[in-house]
Amino acid sequence: MAEMSVIWLRVAAALYSVGLLHAILMLVRRREQLFRVALGTFTLGAVFHFVSIVEEGIVSNRCPITNFYETLSMCAFLVAILYLFVQWRYKMESLSAFIFPLVFVGSLVATLGNPVSVFASPVVRNAWLTVHIVLVLLGFAALVVTAVASLLYLFQERELKNKKPRKFYYRLPALGTLDDLISKSMNMGFVLMTLAVIAASTWAFIVLKTAWIKQPDIAISFFTWGTYLALVFMRTTVGWRGRKAAIMTVAVLGFSAITWVAHSRLGAMLLNQ
Repeated sequence: MAEMSVIWLRVAAALYSVGLLHAILMLVRRREQLFRVALGTFTLGAVFHFVSIVEEGIVSNRCPITNFYETLSMCAFLVAILYLFVQWRYKMESLSAFIFPLVFVGSLVATLGNPVSVFASPVVRNAWLTVHIVLVLLGFAALVVTAVASLLYLFQERELKNKKPRKFYYRLPALGTLDDLISKSMNMGFVLMTLAVIAASTWAFIVLKTAWIKQPDIAISFFTWGTYLALVFMRTTVGWRGRKAAIMTVAVLGFSAITWVAHSRLGAMLLNQ
């Protein structure tokens, strides 16, 4: 990508990050005070994103969709424009919890197509990796809590349909309590996993340059995060509760376990470099 094009795209990603902050606060606190500010900066980010795409097209004299990073940038921009239209037409503020993180992560990864300097200090490099690992472990712990609560929810639901519930049933929390626990732990886990993905992609890019995107372990991580994002979307926007959300949560936990195993191998390889 052209130098100025990358700069404009990084400005757009920085503006999109306010939308990510809004989504995090909405999931954790269930408040939307930042929505107007986030929407304004998101719109401004889309303008800079458009400038980046036009700049790249003029410099390269072609449509900037010839590699992974350019294509991802274009996809993130089109999603942003589509959301702005939907928001203007239908006022679907809850959709921002899904769109803002998606566009931010997409644009952030799109900026990682140009090589940058390696970590100047091994201490900083190791500290960055440590932060990523801690975020992953905390996010995985929150997801485990979500999955356990989901399994208990499924058990409770089944026992309620029986004429003679088992004695163990009376010792479990009510369905409403379990559903609330699922919601809170799921939201917290998604926030932690999102921050972990941001830290990991940046760290891997600095260490491996542009070759980081070819690592299948990293692709698995993004797939898992996307599945988690879909779960959050289904619950906050579509309104999934109960059985459907519980089953999908267990599936996300399975993908996360696979990602954890893959990351263990990748982390060992990178630390030896």
